[in-house]
Amino acid sequence: MSYIGRFAPSPSGPLHLGSLVAALGSYFQAKSNNGKWLLRIEDLDPPREVPGAVDQILRALEAYHLPWDGEVVYQSQRHPIYQGQIDLWLESGQAYYCQCTRKQIKASGGYYLGTCRDKHIANTSDCSVRLHVEHDIRFFNDLKHGQIDIPDALAKEDFIIKRRDGLFAYNLAVVLDDIEQGITEVVRGADLIEPTGRQISLYRTLNTPEVSYLHLPLVVDGHGNKLSKQNRARAIDMIEPKVDLINAMQLLGFSLDNEMRDGSVEELIQWGCENWSLKQLPASIEVTS
Repeated sequence: MSYIGRFAPSPSGPLHLGSLVAALGSYFQAKSNNGKWLLRIEDLDPPREVPGAVDQILRALEAYHLPWDGEVVYQSQRHPIYQGQIDLWLESGQAYYCQCTRKQIKASGGYYLGTCRDKHIANTSDCSVRLHVEHDIRFFNDLKHGQIDIPDALAKEDFIIKRRDGLFAYNLAVVLDDIEQGITEVVRGADLIEPTGRQISLYRTLNTPEVSYLHLPLVVDGHGNKLSKQNRARAIDMIEPKVDLINAMQLLGFSLDNEMRDGSVEELIQWGCENWSLKQLPASIEVTS
């Protein structure tokens, strides 16, 4: 099977150093496997989106010489596909409406206990939709970190596939998109390790072989906080990109001599594709910027 990878940023702000590490890692892994690198904009949550962020993301990838293959996919244009799958599960009883609030779930120990599973609640505007989990995933294999164990309570939890506010859940959208795009391997930041079990469960519910997973080190600041758009992490430099590029490559475990540091952005990217190895990645799931 030909390798197909992807980079899937959300337009909640411009790319920062942590985003760049994820983009580079997924790009190098795809190109070192002579594969395709697709781009998907995960614009599922309009209240968190920043006007102009999509254009900034596209221009940043161009500035760092990270060309994507094919057309950009936007999740906001795929709502009928997500709803269609939810409707099928509601009809079959695989999914159900849930009235439980976060406060109620927290009071019951922090995990959803299937309270609404057999209530046969009719569709209301104040319900989420949950998937009845029949394939509880207790562990998965990460290409860098080996076996990742998942707590039993989390593995068995019926999780949300459509939120109370009517927005589609990330886990559902990302799995349906990855299947349709033919993704063979997901390379992303270690902050997304936790939902991986739920995504594998969705693959098995859909009778589709799951992809392989590689979680890259999460970039944190000197206080141990994740670099994020919500924390107002600095946007990567699109005018003079080489400093941020070299920094990101070093965080991915590359050792760059002076000759390479003097090269152009395009030369650095090409060199990275040719010299990429999973063995070089830091053993830790976090690296400090």
